[in-house]
Amino acid sequence: MIAFRIDRRSGVATYLQLAHQVRQALRLGVLEPGDRLPTAKEVVEAIAVNPNTVLRAYRELEREGLVEPRPGQGTFVRRSLAQPAAAADSPLRAEAAAWVGRARAAGLEREDVAALAASVLDDAFPLPDPPPPFIPAQKQKPEHTHTQEEDT
Repeated sequence: MIAFRIDRRSGVATYLQLAHQVRQALRLGVLEPGDRLPTAKEVVEAIAVNPNTVLRAYRELEREGLVEPRPGQGTFVRRSLAQPAAAADSPLRAEAAAWVGRARAAGLEREDVAALAASVLDDAFPLPDPPPPFIPAQKQKPEHTHTQEEDT
């Protein structure tokens, strides 16, 4: 079962934090197809958020095809995002854990490690160039047509 954590100082909407945490759990194999997500009531009791916030996060995940509501039963995982290389027992995870350990030993704080990792990720996975700005075609002035009235 997933345990949600909310950072109320992050500036990120609570429903987005919840949806992100479910996606993370799906990527890491913590949640698998068929698993039931906590009910809105369970989440409200655990982290003191509005039930509509939980439902909004679940609707977002449903739109993405990741979960499905089953009336009277709850919300269930439809598909996984897990990659074998990201599994809890994978060599890559062990290497990442060792790297984080070295970063902490070097005196880096969580935010420092996150910034460093984000920088490396940005270098490895550059964002595509944005499309050029939309410039509407200029309206052409209608060509002046000669009228009979102008002849008089």
